Amino acid sequence: MDAAFRAGLEGLLAGVSQLDAGRAAMLVLGCLLLYLAVGRGIEPLLLLPIGFGAILVNIPGAGLMEPGGVLRTFYDAGVLTEVFPVLVFIGIGAMTDFGPLLENPKILLLGAAGQFGIFLTLLLALALGFTVQQSAAIGVIGAMDGPTAIYVASRFAPDLLGPISVAAYSYMSLVPIIQPPIMRLLTTKDERLIVMAGARRTVSRRARLIFPVLVVIVGSLIAPQGTPLLGTIMLGSLLRESGVVERLRHASENEITNVVTLLLGLSIGATMEAEQFLRLQTLLIVGLGFVAIALDTVTGLLFGKLMCALSGGKINPLIGAAGISAFPMAARVVQVEGQRYNKKNHLLMHAMGANTGGQIGSVMAAGIMLSVLRGLGYG
Repeated sequence: MDAAFRAGLEGLLAGVSQLDAGRAAMLVLGCLLLYLAVGRGIEPLLLLPIGFGAILVNIPGAGLMEPGGVLRTFYDAGVLTEVFPVLVFIGIGAMTDFGPLLENPKILLLGAAGQFGIFLTLLLALALGFTVQQSAAIGVIGAMDGPTAIYVASRFAPDLLGPISVAAYSYMSLVPIIQPPIMRLLTTKDERLIVMAGARRTVSRRARLIFPVLVVIVGSLIAPQGTPLLGTIMLGSLLRESGVVERLRHASENEITNVVTLLLGLSIGATMEAEQFLRLQTLLIVGLGFVAIALDTVTGLLFGKLMCALSGGKINPLIGAAGISAFPMAARVVQVEGQRYNKKNHLLMHAMGANTGGQIGSVMAAGIMLSVLRGLGYG
């Protein structure tokens, strides 16, 4: 009887006996993510479930990521199949107003320029020993587009999904800290003082309806592998602009996006097992993610300066910093920075145009990389 009791007690306390330093560290990291989400308000919609998922998966003996485990089921059903990020993109499209971009279409070029840092970081990651697939996934962190980073990582580097996702969403919250010093370094005071004229055209309903259809056709023909991302974000936009499917639009913006975000966060947290996460690779990914964001900001600003020169000083180059996909945070940073030097300067709507262009640009950049890698035989 005593032997049976001891055996039962040992089974009951198996989790405690199997808790090693690595798992303990990950439990602390999970709690830190929860603190950042709840206490600091940093990307709480995703960091909270990610942090909790990281805690759950590092409980010894729980087996949540073993075959048949609940987190394994979520991961296999939504991440490996790429369903979760694609559904999130429908919600993003439904919530995004592309009107400012359509009012000034040339601003789309800033959204394209803001993606060059992705490709530069890809080359740097290759030089540091990452594979082509891993380097592509790491570079996409610079787009400041969490769902795109998750999509590319799940396709080509599922073993790096945890650190890539955490880096992408953490840096999104740090845009107001990372971008302003770069903006001040690369622009002159006179450039920052430029007041841009208001929109000169009214975007018709017909143009708003044609835009998502045209973008998905042209973009998908250029980069077919990006069709799932581009197609779903443009579907969301069409739901928004059509005005005839308000129930679907509402569900895309709210119920669907909320449920999927919760399950996606838990699934990402489930990849953060100590054995996989506590490696030198993780630190390198975090560092490369910062480089990617900085380079994307730099290339956007430099192209903004070029457009300023070509326009005869009518375009404030600060809006180039909004060419990333951190919507609408990057646009707000541009507005704040512009008013720091000129209280009458209202750059928000122009920056919103560049910001929505950055959303399209990040998806296109991912699609181009996916298509090129597919053509080279990498999946």
